[in-house]
Amino acid sequence: MTSQVSSPAEQADEALVGEQRKPVGTKDVRRLDRVIIRFAGDSGDGMQLTGDRFTSETASFGNDLSTLPNFPAEIRAPAGTLPGVSSFQLHFADHDILTPGDAPNVLVAMNPAALKANMADVPRGAEIIVNTDEFTKRAMQKVGYATSPLEDGSLDGYSVHPVPLTTMTVEALKEFDLSRKEAERSKNMFALGLLSWMYNRPTEGTEKFLATKFAKKPQIAAANLAAFRAGWNFGETTEDFAVSYEVAPAAQTFPTGTYRNISGNLALSYGLIAASRQADLPLYLGSYPITPASDILHELSRHKNFGVRTFQAEDEIAGIGAALGAAFGGSLAVTTTSGPGVALKSETIGLAVSLELPLLVIDIQRGGPSTGLPTKTEQADLLQAMYGRNGEAPVPIVAPMTPADCFDAAMEAARIALAYRTPVLLLSDGYLANGSEPWRVPEVDELPDLRVQFAQGPNHTLDDGTEVFWPYKRDPQTLARPWAVPGTPGLEHRIGGIEKQDGSGNISYDPANHEFMVRTRQAKIDGIDVPDLDVDDPTAGTDEAADTLVLGWGSTYGPITAAVRRLRAAGVPIAQAHLRHLNPFPHNLGEVLGRYDKVVIPEMNLGQLATLIRAKYLVDAHSYNQVNGMPFKAEQLATALKEAIDG
Repeated sequence: MTSQVSSPAEQADEALVGEQRKPVGTKDVRRLDRVIIRFAGDSGDGMQLTGDRFTSETASFGNDLSTLPNFPAEIRAPAGTLPGVSSFQLHFADHDILTPGDAPNVLVAMNPAALKANMADVPRGAEIIVNTDEFTKRAMQKVGYATSPLEDGSLDGYSVHPVPLTTMTVEALKEFDLSRKEAERSKNMFALGLLSWMYNRPTEGTEKFLATKFAKKPQIAAANLAAFRAGWNFGETTEDFAVSYEVAPAAQTFPTGTYRNISGNLALSYGLIAASRQADLPLYLGSYPITPASDILHELSRHKNFGVRTFQAEDEIAGIGAALGAAFGGSLAVTTTSGPGVALKSETIGLAVSLELPLLVIDIQRGGPSTGLPTKTEQADLLQAMYGRNGEAPVPIVAPMTPADCFDAAMEAARIALAYRTPVLLLSDGYLANGSEPWRVPEVDELPDLRVQFAQGPNHTLDDGTEVFWPYKRDPQTLARPWAVPGTPGLEHRIGGIEKQDGSGNISYDPANHEFMVRTRQAKIDGIDVPDLDVDDPTAGTDEAADTLVLGWGSTYGPITAAVRRLRAAGVPIAQAHLRHLNPFPHNLGEVLGRYDKVVIPEMNLGQLATLIRAKYLVDAHSYNQVNGMPFKAEQLATALKEAIDG
């Protein structure tokens, strides 16, 4: 029997919570503490742009927010079909939130396909704004509607607002010298204006954005602006929308500072630039475009003024080869990719392990195997990151928790790579990469000092007294070898993939030396200084201490934390911990696991972290898994965790 746990406060994730009303002119304004909106339409309807603009205005207003863009893998899927539906979900609130929300309170459906594809997520009583112009007989038949859902009673349990968006947009733009097809393209701006009115969003930012985006096409800029204002005015004057809503800024949620809205890939890009500046090294990116990692290449290419060099290679292997060459030359070297690209880069990652050079390999995970689900999210590359190379080739692994946390994860990955002279794998995913949230811009003096010292001269004395440079003479604390920039007089040394002799770096086939080098490289990774694992357990040391720990990694942080909050609000004791470092694990992880009778590990894979935990710590961890290309829902996890506690 399935049980569901959610407190009244947390149920607001999925329901509008009206606190009070106040009249403004002829309309009422209802105050809410949070709302979840989903824009959905054909992949050519501009839903991602619409959602992004609504998000930007919401961020500037001061709300906490979390987003979930969801779009087809095809560049242009067949119009009006279910596979071609693109959506953008935004959850914003006057307090701290963690997820894009389980279910939308408002669905904007631009066509029948958008309505049908999203109705399973829409709870009864939600508002649905429908573009009635697109509900033609042919369009409805294309997605399997025998009769119009706007007329057959199937939407009776919802608050439906039929709006002829296309017609009204064309009418609003009749003064412009545009064809009907050109005018129809602005219907997303009409919808954005209507929703901006409904939720009292600022408009100045969007108006400036349109003027800038279409600066070379002033007529198009003016048309989009007119459509946006027409949508706002329609909301203000129509009788169909008798109430607008207000979600106050999250004034108590954020510490003092300067904030901006940021996506995971953008935060990663900024983190890499900041790391290069803190290390006083040029940043080099060798990359091949791949969804969902390409935005990092796009962003870094804009920042040559910070000493960033970007190279779009002809393939994945060339991309990492160039990056490793840049690392040999003294740069902070990065390559970005997704799971299929990691497979192609594996030999060069092994070479970087052998050469012991700092290299950041950023894997923005997506659904697999093979091409799989390019625009959907998954956490299924953990074992690939851990073991996906020939021979014993250990690599540190770091995973960010939220879109904003990608900045700090990039800094941490750079710290490890530079200090220990090793490639580092950073595991983000599509959910973090494309999702966004508010981010406090750090002060420069808050950033770590990542400066390194290059080798300058001889570091070893031979038996005959000759001073020489040994490229594999190690730091006694970190076991890192010296980093010698090519061209430095007297520091010439051999590189290559064949095993090196300890110290001298000469080619060696000696069995004992090989075993020593293998064990030394492993010891270097095992000895990396990572923080102890923090445990969130308010019941620790009490008579009602939790006996269940939920352990997560990566992007499951938001859904897990939201689920844990619900359980605690319902009086259920439960502890939570989240791993950033997956190789090596925090030194206190074994002790933490030993405190609890049950350990539950939710993952967007078939149990990869659970496999590692079971093998290393002999803990009978319970695995809860999902691999449908979408992030966990908080209610779903709360139910699963409650069943694990009761089981």
